[in-house]
Amino acid sequence: QVQVVESGGGLVQAGDSLRLNCTVSGLPFNGLAMAWFRQAPGKERQGVSCISYSGKSVYYHDSVKGRFTISRDNAKNTLYLQMNSLKPDDTAMYYCAAAGAARKYCTAVAGTGELKDEFAYWGQGVRVDVSS
Repeated sequence: QVQVVESGGGLVQAGDSLRLNCTVSGLPFNGLAMAWFRQAPGKERQGVSCISYSGKSVYYHDSVKGRFTISRDNAKNTLYLQMNSLKPDDTAMYYCAAAGAARKYCTAVAGTGELKDEFAYWGQGVRVDVSS
């Protein structure tokens, strides 16, 4: 049984930091690309960051570059998202996603640079609220 479980969300003030965690079971974690998506009220889901199976290749949405850091611990089947200098615009539900079909790398949409939404397994999400 596949389980993708996020933790670490909360209510913070602008400028604060949070770390999101995602533990995965029932999948060959060390062979799959992993990603964080977010969805703010009234907006479409957005790919925030992605990391290849080995951790050597990463993707960040332009809006979080320089502030967020994605990492993974394959020995612990855990994905992380360190979020620094948080802004009210970062307020959203954050979802952890695991690639399917043994896909090891992250890919972006040609032209837009947005992360391709090709992920097969999703967590329930954690809420991040950033007050001004």
